[in-house]
Amino acid sequence: MDANRLRSPVLVGYYQRYLNHQDSSIFLSQVSERYSCATLERLVSMSDCVTRRAAVLALSCIGDYSSNAVLGRALVDRDRGVRSIAANGIRELWCRVGNRQQRQSLQYVVRLNDSKRYEEAINLATQLIHESPWIAEAWCQRGMANYHRGQYESAIRDCHQALEINPYHFTAAAGMGQCYLLQDNPVAALEAFRRALRLNPGMEEVRAQVVRLQRSLKED
Repeated sequence: MDANRLRSPVLVGYYQRYLNHQDSSIFLSQVSERYSCATLERLVSMSDCVTRRAAVLALSCIGDYSSNAVLGRALVDRDRGVRSIAANGIRELWCRVGNRQQRQSLQYVVRLNDSKRYEEAINLATQLIHESPWIAEAWCQRGMANYHRGQYESAIRDCHQALEINPYHFTAAAGMGQCYLLQDNPVAALEAFRRALRLNPGMEEVRAQVVRLQRSLKED
């Protein structure tokens, strides 16, 4: 008998208790004690949608960037619940990359952007990129800071590089689209937004932009 079938109901039980009580710390503890990331990755491909939801949520909690492709594929799962959990969880994985110091630097860049300290974010992200150019989120975060400073060409280059490293980075694709819009390049914007939607069909604001741009270009 497949071991995954034996384990799946246990994980689902943890998940149902999490839904009932919304206690993520208990869910995290239970999953960490019983499951490895490799087992959770296998459960993401199970036929039962509740099991897939539970596995995606668990990977979001205990996984790291090595599970990026698994959650990236879950973004287009046939179940809307799986897609939604994956969209939220994968962004957490993007920051769980590298060693402890690199993760701390990346988290600080995120906080600088959240605090609208964009010049500082650019400086720290640039330093991190020089040291670890394979960290896609560092490029994306610098692109975000460049976007808010009106440096759209630099932002596009950074987001493009983020996508080269991490082909599931839907926020980088959407960011490119916004930059192209502000450069009055609707054709390139439409292409970028379509790419973002192919990666994450749940981005409703991006979908609305696609519809608007398609209508506008058709009229022209």
